[in-house]
Amino acid sequence: MIDPRTLREDPDVVRASQRARGEDEGTVDKLLSLDAERRSSIATADQLRAEQKQLGKQIGKARGDEREALLAKGKELAAKVKAAEAEQTRASGEFDELHRRLPNIVLPGVPEGGEDDYVVLKHVGTPREFDFTPRDHLDLGERLGAIDTERGAKVSGARFYFLTGLGAQLQLALLNMAAAQATANGFQLMIPPVLVRPEIMAGTGFLGAHSSEVYRLEEDDLYLVGTSEVPLAGYHSDEIIDLTKGPRRYAGWSTCFRREAGSYGKDTRGIIRVHQFDKIEMFVFCRPEEAEHEHERLLAWEEEMLAKIEVPYRVIDTAAGDLGTSAARKYDCEAWVPTQQTYRELTSTSNCTTFQARRLGVRYRDANGRPQTAATLNGTLATTRWMVAILENHQLEDGSVRVPEALRPFLGGRDVLVPPGE
Repeated sequence: MIDPRTLREDPDVVRASQRARGEDEGTVDKLLSLDAERRSSIATADQLRAEQKQLGKQIGKARGDEREALLAKGKELAAKVKAAEAEQTRASGEFDELHRRLPNIVLPGVPEGGEDDYVVLKHVGTPREFDFTPRDHLDLGERLGAIDTERGAKVSGARFYFLTGLGAQLQLALLNMAAAQATANGFQLMIPPVLVRPEIMAGTGFLGAHSSEVYRLEEDDLYLVGTSEVPLAGYHSDEIIDLTKGPRRYAGWSTCFRREAGSYGKDTRGIIRVHQFDKIEMFVFCRPEEAEHEHERLLAWEEEMLAKIEVPYRVIDTAAGDLGTSAARKYDCEAWVPTQQTYRELTSTSNCTTFQARRLGVRYRDANGRPQTAATLNGTLATTRWMVAILENHQLEDGSVRVPEALRPFLGGRDVLVPPGE
């Protein structure tokens, strides 16, 4: 959630953020009103409790009729205290509920608008000109014995698949390459739980506008994660962490689950938009003043990985209306997909400022030893979807696929993927 002091002291910044996101500015005024009610009710309850305490001392010293009168007054005061506390609970509850629904404040320079209002920051590489008709990733994957969506649907339903043979090896090679890069750059590799408690899922901001995307196990009151950002964000919940030596960087390797609600009819072919996939996610805790620089570093690490798979891509600055609840700014790297003649997202990195850490109670000590709220950031380092870009961009006319040079050591030195039996 955003800092309540920002809401009180600079509400115009919050209003501007709401406008940029296409959200209701009136929420800010409602929050200010509830905050005033909450603070007034707290003051009233505190004053009445102080009076009640003082009266208790008087009753202890009084005798006879005076004591009876004071006891009667005490009874009236107790009723007022009870009513004041009820009002405090109501006002605080309403404020907290609406406060938690307010999205993060977008950073200066973030493009306004919705999904199509992104700004392209740069293009890297040139889309390949084929001298034959390129096959799509599913056709290639089936020929290689690497992807089986038919049996995936038979076993689990639409948007599920098996990675078989070379497909399984290719994914493991890709993720191992990402893990190697992460650890070489000081990230601690983590394999986190993929089931989390409601307070952790809510703390990361995934139970708001995007709650329909999340799988829930009602009987156990647990949620399946759509990214290891969630358990990694919760790793230090309700802790004061040591940031004196710099940011804490983690790389989570996990299977991820997304319901893909509202996406019916979109990307039904292949493994672009699926319910289950594997991913390595970078996650950082740092001081708020370090967050924007750390965001640029995460983007650079993502681009380093993209260079290793040798695909053309572009970097976009995502528009405010297309940001998640927790993100204050987000950069996406989108790779060229030849058979679709368009760019598709492979990585995403978000600066969530102090939004998640405030909800999860993650703090650090400043130079004066005072606890302060940390900042959090996340960024994709590799996912199953990357196989789409690798297969399509590096295909050969006979249906085999050239392996990018950096990936070869993770595939036992293999330089070409060929169909079984060839």
